[in-house]
Amino acid sequence: MSTTTLARPRSPFISWLAVTSLMLGIFAIVTSEILPIGLLTAIGADFGISDGVTGLTMTLPGIVAAVAAPTVTLTTARLDRRLMLCVLMAVLAVADVLAAVATSYWVMLISRVLVGLTIGGFWSIGAGLAGRLMPPHAVGTATAVIFSAVPLGSVLGVPAGTFIGDLAGWRTAFLVLAVLAVLVLAALLMLLPPLPAHQVTSPRVLLDLLRTRGAAIALSATFLIVLAHFGTYTYVTPFLQDVTGLPPAAVSAVLLAYGIAGIAGNFLAGKAAATRLRVAFATSGCLIAVSTLLLPSVGGTTVGAVVLLMVWGLAYGGVPVCSQASFITAAPHTTEGATVVFTSSFQATFALGAFLGGRVVDDFSVSTVMICGGLTALLMAVSLWSLTKPR
Repeated sequence: MSTTTLARPRSPFISWLAVTSLMLGIFAIVTSEILPIGLLTAIGADFGISDGVTGLTMTLPGIVAAVAAPTVTLTTARLDRRLMLCVLMAVLAVADVLAAVATSYWVMLISRVLVGLTIGGFWSIGAGLAGRLMPPHAVGTATAVIFSAVPLGSVLGVPAGTFIGDLAGWRTAFLVLAVLAVLVLAALLMLLPPLPAHQVTSPRVLLDLLRTRGAAIALSATFLIVLAHFGTYTYVTPFLQDVTGLPPAAVSAVLLAYGIAGIAGNFLAGKAAATRLRVAFATSGCLIAVSTLLLPSVGGTTVGAVVLLMVWGLAYGGVPVCSQASFITAAPHTTEGATVVFTSSFQATFALGAFLGGRVVDDFSVSTVMICGGLTALLMAVSLWSLTKPR
């Protein structure tokens, strides 16, 4: 990560506002990506399709983002990063408006492709800019602030979007996100300095990173836990409505409790990952396994479902932070490359999990998908513990 001094000194306050604008940009992107989780049933009913087919709204952005992360980073490596971030945020605003006015499911899917393009490009570029915005002593804290958008978007975006959707319809939720994207675009234009490209991540850097043992273990753990989580969490709204028997308003409240627990999990895991990364990551996997395996039996009651969802949220809050830390630990001298690999692998598995979960839901039941996800999370915890045990 570069710490090139800006041509004109900027006040610490403006610099922190610039960092905050990047955080809000990633927050808007992550929330746009996962918003359909809380609105899955409403979107499917509007277009007259099943929950499993509606799950494609989760699959497509992940697929596109997995390809866009390395592609956009490599092909635009010599362009001003401020320009790229502003263009990508404008694309996100268009995507959210397109979803809000979609007259057919195909139009909805086109909007999701645009969301995926934004995720892959903005996340990979923006997450590594702290060193160009802040003095060396503040880079670590600024990077943490930027990446806090990932769990915040994951654990707060769904309940907030679901609440808005319940009050005014799912299309309104996407319009609200479009407004947020426009506000972030304005902040980026005002607060970011010119950021001419000066660091090029080459294909060779990415290939060398993937050949290391640490990166292979990080890839394996990320694949299994993200597959388990999004293969199940994508369909948590149908579970809460059909199995637990909760009305839409109550589902929003349960997802909010999940989100609050997730924030706590993010900070706890972030602290633990600094000294006990292996323990923190494996523990997250175990807790997700326990929660999803017990849901079909215990989740039939409101109390059981709420307790298990809060445990699940606590566990998943630590997953992005532990996964990212695993890749950076494997490649401490190529932070940008590690971020690209993290983004691409996370998003590809996100898409696969949502897709496979949808097939299980449509062919079997929403309870069956919870059991499958729990077993996958358990496999992640056991394999990670075995592969990383001290020698």
